[in-house]
Amino acid sequence: QVQLEESGGGLVQAGGSLRLSCAASGRTFSNSAMGWFRQGPGKEREFVGEMTWSGFTYYADSAKGRFTVSRDGAKNTVYLQMNSLKPEDTAVYYCAASVSYSRTYTFWGQGTQVTVSS
Repeated sequence: QVQLEESGGGLVQAGGSLRLSCAASGRTFSNSAMGWFRQGPGKEREFVGEMTWSGFTYYADSAKGRFTVSRDGAKNTVYLQMNSLKPEDTAVYYCAASVSYSRTYTFWGQGTQVTVSS
């Protein structure tokens, strides 16, 4: 059974940093894209950033220059480093993974809450 488990969320002041981790189990995702999405209060889920199987990264405009997605293949883990956090970054952050050689996300974690206070 495939599982994605996020960790690292919490409460941080504006301007601070957090690093989210997502550990995958049940299969390897070395040939998949892995990424992060978020859903803020009263908003729809939105794309934050991803890293493909070949190492390319893509980010939402809101994340560019502040957030970094990285992966550790040996640990089957993806990370989201978030710097210069803003109150509008407050959301539940979800880790996701695609099937092989696709950027269609099929596997999802349960989410971790990030709250940025002003």
